[in-house]
Amino acid sequence: MTTIRQFKMDDLLKFNNINLDYLTETYYMSFYMSYMSQWPEAFTVAEAANGSLMGYNLGKAEGYGKLWHGHVSAVTVAPEYRRLGMAKTLMDDFEDLCTHTYNAYFVDLFVRKSNHLAQSMYNKFGFSTYRRVIGYYSGEMPEDALDMRKALPRDKNKESVIPLDHPIYPDELEW
Repeated sequence: MTTIRQFKMDDLLKFNNINLDYLTETYYMSFYMSYMSQWPEAFTVAEAANGSLMGYNLGKAEGYGKLWHGHVSAVTVAPEYRRLGMAKTLMDDFEDLCTHTYNAYFVDLFVRKSNHLAQSMYNKFGFSTYRRVIGYYSGEMPEDALDMRKALPRDKNKESVIPLDHPIYPDELEW
């Protein structure tokens, strides 16, 4: 049995097993704490019956006007719980929050251009590539990101997911 619940402060001491994947961004504690204080309803964890953490979704609401949306900063599942539909469960929970609580137009996320497995998963969840962000991921070898979006019911004409015809740079992002 799995429980989806709000992330709690002491979960910060229990979630290392989830962040083991080299493609998963690990942030500073203050970053996670800022989400817990500003968007506690959008920072959720999947917990197994034995109390171990299976995965989490780190999200927020941002934007303005027709750009008002839910943003997935991270969704990740511990290696031992992958291929069980946990990411879909976490994403569905966040989309429900974005639809019924935030009344957002869309949900977006960024994914490494080289992470084809994640792109395929998000495509199955109904996301499509909106634009490419050049050099979004920094490091020894900077990498482009794909901004993927999924329109929500408020966006009746799906205007938010019409792909941009050119790439942009991080300093051109709206928020």
